[in-house]
Amino acid sequence: MSFIASTEAPTFNLHGASFTGLASPSRGATETAVWIVTLDSGTPATPHQLTREEIFVGLEGHATAKIGDQSFEVTPGSALVVPPHTMFTITNSGATPFKAVAVLPVGGQAVIAGQPAFTPPWAA
Repeated sequence: MSFIASTEAPTFNLHGASFTGLASPSRGATETAVWIVTLDSGTPATPHQLTREEIFVGLEGHATAKIGDQSFEVTPGSALVVPPHTMFTITNSGATPFKAVAVLPVGGQAVIAGQPAFTPPWAA
């Protein structure tokens, strides 16, 4: 069993978003990676896909997610399930930061058009 204090969790910044890595293989998890994602107001979306299902649970603020041709408003307490191999974006649609818990099975990778699949460092 591992314990990861939020004050000791690594934070990664990418394209106006921050990712605080909680559970992952490098921090003792064997099946599931969990992190907190924070999108500042006006953070542009980066279209991408995942090789495994990803789940977001809204904590603070509002975000607009697009999965394929559908749009969803992610709010505190709502859950967004992103199926694998489906184009996806999430954009902060509010005036305050959007914060969510994200969950991805260990081994899941991100795919951005024209780039090889990669394991995000917060999930490694």
